[in-house]
Amino acid sequence: MDINEIIKEIKRGIAEIIDEERLVSLVKNYYEKGENFFVKAGFDPTAADLHLGHTVVLSKMALLQKHGAIVQFLIGDFTAQIGDPTGKSATRKKLDREEVLKNAKTYEEQVFKILDPDKTQIHFNSKWLNELGASGIVELTSTFSVARMLERDDFTKRFKEQSPISICEFLYPLLQGYDSVALKSDIEMGGTDQKFNLLMGRQLQRVYDCKKEQAVMMMPLLEGLDGVNKMSKSLGNYIGVTEDAKDMYAKVLSISDELMFRYYELLSEKSLNEISQIKEDISNGLLHPKKAKENLALEITTRFHSSECALKAKEEFDKIHSAKELPSDMPSFTLEGSIWLAKAIVECKMESSTSAARRLINSNAVSVNGEKVQDEQLQLENGEYILQVGKRKFAKLKVV
Repeated sequence: MDINEIIKEIKRGIAEIIDEERLVSLVKNYYEKGENFFVKAGFDPTAADLHLGHTVVLSKMALLQKHGAIVQFLIGDFTAQIGDPTGKSATRKKLDREEVLKNAKTYEEQVFKILDPDKTQIHFNSKWLNELGASGIVELTSTFSVARMLERDDFTKRFKEQSPISICEFLYPLLQGYDSVALKSDIEMGGTDQKFNLLMGRQLQRVYDCKKEQAVMMMPLLEGLDGVNKMSKSLGNYIGVTEDAKDMYAKVLSISDELMFRYYELLSEKSLNEISQIKEDISNGLLHPKKAKENLALEITTRFHSSECALKAKEEFDKIHSAKELPSDMPSFTLEGSIWLAKAIVECKMESSTSAARRLINSNAVSVNGEKVQDEQLQLENGEYILQVGKRKFAKLKVV
């Protein structure tokens, strides 16, 4: 086994590594001495579902599992009730414990679509943070100064703008760092926006004399479907790991050709050499970009569903978009009396509000019986209709 090739594959797509020598040493020790090492990543269960942006870190951890890593998948059930202030321009609302635990349960179910369960430990940080108690937290706060805390970009900005910063937000990076003390992690992973918090773990392991300082591996933030902003549910540019296979396949196909290779690099299990060959084949005209994107969509959909579901999703997509046929499983609705089109779109659960439906009508994204509609005041009288919103939403409507 060529250690240099392994390290090259591990480093693929990584934005920054702090203490690369330690990473190399841990991998070498695994192959030469059979010693495992511990890789930690924390996830605050602030929402019920994970999306592909979260899986950038998870996929890298799955790769590390093949080379000796035991993954410490940390569910921040304690810290989620504080709220990570990273990148926030205002104090975050606290979540209640019932909501946090409900979300945490879904995380446990979702991560094993990627991680090897035999090489994964699930941890909840309430276990040691509840035990830390008041005296322990006071001791923890003494390890870091307010001046150092204000060096963090989002705190600096809010301080200059005289926006509120709660004391518990100062606690968040300290508590995340203490997680690394409790777990004695060898490596911690996270996004580039987490650098301050990740480095805190290194410092606290030193302060608490853990006999080690974790290496830090930071992954870039995955752009969402718009190709500009990071993938986020609040921005609506995400692909959820629990989404229906047809929607997942179609969403991957909707990304730009440029963004496709970003997704290949950060999400695909193909090797760097294989991805390089795909680029070369496209450049030489031997492979059409659409075919490369279809292969990526099939790979990602297969990972979270199955090969059979992915192939069915492709077949359905081709049926609708290539052959211009209608999907075979459209939901059906019956409404009474003449109805405004925008209201019908909401009643058919294709949009959440009439204002959103009107915007789609005005942007030429709504069809009735295969014909684009631009009259936002259109009334649907008695009859049967096929409604289409965008490329993927269809419904049968009967007005009586």
